[in-house]
Amino acid sequence: MLKWALIFAVVAIVAAALGFGGIAGAAAGIAKFLFFLFVAGFVIFLVLGLMAGRKLTR
Repeated sequence: MLKWALIFAVVAIVAAALGFGGIAGAAAGIAKFLFFLFVAGFVIFLVLGLMAGRKLTR
């Protein structure tokens, strides 16, 4: 998912450099959404992993 966020960010930068404002804005919005979705998933799995690790060590 982070890979796709980076791809959309690069597409947004290239589109902005070429003057395609609408496409750049849309690609940047998608990249931002995917990035925050990745961060949320990472935090959820990190907490779940820490909780499971504590149950195994007790």
